Amino acid sequence: MDGPGAEPRSAVAWRDDRLEVIDQTLLPERLAILELRTVAALVDALRRLAIRGAPAIGVAAAFGVVLGLDERRPSSAAEALAALDEVAAELEAARPTAVNLAWAVRRVAAAARDGADAAEIRRRALDEALLVLEEDRASCRRMAEFGRAELLGRRRLLTHCNTGRLATSGLGTALGVVYAKAAAGEEVEVLASETRPLLQGARLTAWELVDAGIPVTLLAEGATAAAMARGMVDAVLVGCDRVARNGDTANKIGTYGLSVLARSHGIPFYVVGPLSSFDPAAAGGDRIVIEERALDELRRFGGVPVAPEAADAWNPAFDVTPAALISGFITDAGVLRPPFEETIPLALAG
Repeated sequence: MDGPGAEPRSAVAWRDDRLEVIDQTLLPERLAILELRTVAALVDALRRLAIRGAPAIGVAAAFGVVLGLDERRPSSAAEALAALDEVAAELEAARPTAVNLAWAVRRVAAAARDGADAAEIRRRALDEALLVLEEDRASCRRMAEFGRAELLGRRRLLTHCNTGRLATSGLGTALGVVYAKAAAGEEVEVLASETRPLLQGARLTAWELVDAGIPVTLLAEGATAAAMARGMVDAVLVGCDRVARNGDTANKIGTYGLSVLARSHGIPFYVVGPLSSFDPAAAGGDRIVIEERALDELRRFGGVPVAPEAADAWNPAFDVTPAALISGFITDAGVLRPPFEETIPLALAG
């Protein structure tokens, strides 16, 4: 992402006591780095999708706990513990659907609570956040290799939204599989759906793959069925924001429709994501809170009206794909297959 031959810049990084992230709202026109030093700035970046992708959201939120402690400058252990509670609540409210956010915040806060004083609480929080970052990178590498083995011989892969280096701190989830296939010398090409209404597939996935030198064909949302019917798709790979205990999966709006189309055309449909995106507390998809976004994201684009202001709109950010339509989950612990009511709890149990 920094030019030919350069090491790609991480979407989320911690440098000099600040969080540095790629502002994904400005791509593909401009690659800009946000320097975040406050929880409010981080929450704003999360809500306006400057930071997006479930693993990247989790990593950023982990460091958000440290930012919150630095802002409040507690002078005692009691003040630091109170600050942890305040910061955690503020961060968890930023994006309700992606389970990685709450998981990372609670993990960092729990590790920090063992500190004897304010300084140690802050140090433990930072150490745990750095561990979340490194684990995400390692998780991406494992998913990529598991996925490469699973999809051996399948060259033309359809993706939705963005699931690569911009969505994680590492290779990515679904696109990580693509990178692994390319690195192994396998032929691979991506069909990227544009992903309405904010065009993450067009603005982010296509940009990322062009930058990496991997063949990519952009599809209008309405063209995905025709592409499948013409035999242009060997498998569908998507990410996930939250997976229920039975395998029902929340992901970017439009994912459910792709799963129905894939089943109709006899095409395998895989969800790629770390076990940290699985929520054992949610028995099924009906227990997943679906975020709804501003209506003007549909009625306007780039500030330009594309629909009458008087028109009502419905703008859910995610939909839920029933487990019955999923061929398998490619995770950092291996490939999980049906019956998911059995294989998911076993994977989560370790």
